[in-house]
Amino acid sequence: MTVYRFKSRETGDLVMLRPHGKRLLEILGKDPEVPGVLLPDDIPRAIEAIRAAVVAEEAEHKRQTEEAQASGEEAQPEADSVSLRMRSAPFIEMLERCRKAGVEVTWGV
Repeated sequence: MTVYRFKSRETGDLVMLRPHGKRLLEILGKDPEVPGVLLPDDIPRAIEAIRAAVVAEEAEHKRQTEEAQASGEEAQPEADSVSLRMRSAPFIEMLERCRKAGVEVTWGV
């Protein structure tokens, strides 16, 4: 599988490259290697988990930048120039719409 396809009855499919979809599923505590479902009751916790991971990533990036500046080094450009915040935004939007509609999100099926 080179992509993850997240599906719901409320939204169009959301397609993510494998590394990015896998990371989101790992943040949610889901096995990225098997098909799965996120039920409407689980969606609020999923959104909270993703937002917490975004905050943690941004704090770590800030810490690394400050350390580099303090030691007189130039901050290293990130290998992945698109942040988790940007990559997760469409998924969070999908989750919010599905929560409001009371429908599940599936992948790998």
